[in-house]
Amino acid sequence: MQEQNSKREAGTLTAAMVSVFWASVVVFALLGVVIGPFEALPEGGMWFRYTFFPGIALLFVLGIALIVLTVRARMRGALKVYLLLTGASAAGFPAAAVLHNVVYGLFILWFGEDFWGVNGGDEAFFFIIAILVCPLGFVVGAIGSIVLFILHRLRAGT
Repeated sequence: MQEQNSKREAGTLTAAMVSVFWASVVVFALLGVVIGPFEALPEGGMWFRYTFFPGIALLFVLGIALIVLTVRARMRGALKVYLLLTGASAAGFPAAAVLHNVVYGLFILWFGEDFWGVNGGDEAFFFIIAILVCPLGFVVGAIGSIVLFILHRLRAGT
């Protein structure tokens, strides 16, 4: 009986997992506000300068934590997939942004400044991942997780 209870508990959603998930959603939303409307204000550059990089670092840490907590919980099903997508997208955004700049700089170092062309060509693969794929993956993962959280609560009757 005790063995059966431990198996049942291994696949459950933990409070730490839910807290990290909601913290990452809040940080992602705040970064969207800092990048968007605050940038247009006269003093908006100040907000961007002081909040963007710490926010990105925090989002990266929260993404890694969400991945670790989800894997350690030994969950199955769609909720696990959505939580992993949310965590991977949160961690992948800053990683892809850094890789974009590293690859750009390394190619200039290895092949010269003319490698990217006179028209100002740029490394596009990691840039597209950082700007399009990761934010879209985060939104899809977050919405899917929220829907499944709500369904789980409705089924539990709380």
